[in-house]
Amino acid sequence: MTATVDYDDLLTRYEPVLGLEVHVELNTNSKMFCGCPTTFGGEPNTQVCPVCLGLPGSLPVINCKAVESAIRIGLALNCQIADWCRMARKNYFYPDMTKNFQTSQYDEPIAFDGYVDLEVEGKTYRVEIERAHMEEDAGKALHVGGSGRIHGAEYSLIDYNRAGVPLIEIVTKPVKGAGDKAPEVAKAYVSHLRDLLRALGVSDVRMEQGSLRCDANVSLMPIGSEVLGTRTETKNVNSLRSVERSIRYEMTRQAAILDDGGKVKQETRHFHEGEGNTSPGRSKEEAEDYRYFAEPDLMPIAPSREWVEELRGTLPEPPAERRRRLQAEWGFSDIDFGGIVSSGALDLVDATVVAGATPGASRKWWVTELARRANEAGVELDALAITPAQVAAVQGLVDDGKVNDKLARQVIEGVLAGEGEPAEVVEKRGLAVVSDEGALSTAVDEVIERNPEVADKIRAGKVQAAGALIGQVMKAMKGQADAAKVRELILSKLS
Repeated sequence: MTATVDYDDLLTRYEPVLGLEVHVELNTNSKMFCGCPTTFGGEPNTQVCPVCLGLPGSLPVINCKAVESAIRIGLALNCQIADWCRMARKNYFYPDMTKNFQTSQYDEPIAFDGYVDLEVEGKTYRVEIERAHMEEDAGKALHVGGSGRIHGAEYSLIDYNRAGVPLIEIVTKPVKGAGDKAPEVAKAYVSHLRDLLRALGVSDVRMEQGSLRCDANVSLMPIGSEVLGTRTETKNVNSLRSVERSIRYEMTRQAAILDDGGKVKQETRHFHEGEGNTSPGRSKEEAEDYRYFAEPDLMPIAPSREWVEELRGTLPEPPAERRRRLQAEWGFSDIDFGGIVSSGALDLVDATVVAGATPGASRKWWVTELARRANEAGVELDALAITPAQVAAVQGLVDDGKVNDKLARQVIEGVLAGEGEPAEVVEKRGLAVVSDEGALSTAVDEVIERNPEVADKIRAGKVQAAGALIGQVMKAMKGQADAAKVRELILSKLS
């Protein structure tokens, strides 16, 4: 069904209720229950062993680093940490898990009852956390032919490299009271988690690679009712923009069904970025359908209070506090600082400042030039082939007068193309600013000779007219002249 209900109008009849399940791939060197590597992008089925393939007779051993990361995530989410918990088997048809069950947690999670506070357009919203539990990832299915999904595919290929990679699933309690801001609150929540997890150093949180992905549950409750509506679950949403768009679409789609007297079907759905809509997946199971039972091959996990408190001491500065501190230190207005945050450049700007550039220069390169290039390439800013240290080096060349801003853009282009460090690009491309007074003097004389009327204006005291001559000298020298020296020479010759 195509959504035709007006978004603002539906909010007069229904209250949206959200449930967000965020899956986080941990950046451990080995998998959750075996020693296989977790490197992204390896040749299919080369990072597997009898344990993660679930072969008969193999026995799992839990990854201690994954447990440590789970505890730190729980603490950062203001959760209680369990004194004792167990892994469980979650059973249903897994085409991408050879053992046909997932080792996970449900009613005995390692972290539970937490919350995060978010600020959206000047208002604070609290999102309560039901649990943050440990589990393993499934493999990856590639459906060949048709739309790329299993329905209509000619055949499917399975890559088990990802099967067994450590996951933390963070599950919220029902999110109510956000009203028309529900999609924005969901986006802000996932963004907050991404910043928090990156600060914790437990995941690379690359949504485009699937190391952070969100399942968005949406239902509509008639205004005045206390009974939750039937929910749908949009699976594996992999960008902040898509989180907001998919929820907004589902709200209007469900409202159209309810207004027409129909019933919303409980099912999983897929979000299509190009069309901005969702399509049906499979009917959605309830928890009892998974037939959870305790994993008999793994010992219970009982972290000591001493260890938990030791890990609490390793928590970084909370993202919201860090943003307030950096804005004050850098002296940016709310608008300028908001541009840094919304473009995903905060960590990059911070690292560039640490590398020696000023906050203003760091912001300029990441939020304008590099953001434009990332947008053209269709990638996140931090996926560009340039580091904060290299951006600081580019700005250092500008500060030293070796290149100007125009040439610096060419230096950045060279770094992105893999031509080396900024100084090497300057040398290879011959981009250094010409400061030699002899060469500049010759170019200035030629421009003055070609523009006698402008020269007469400058002689008569109209100094601002020098700009026209400076521009011509810069053009003649392909932008590599030292503009300050050119101006000085022009005024000297025509004084």
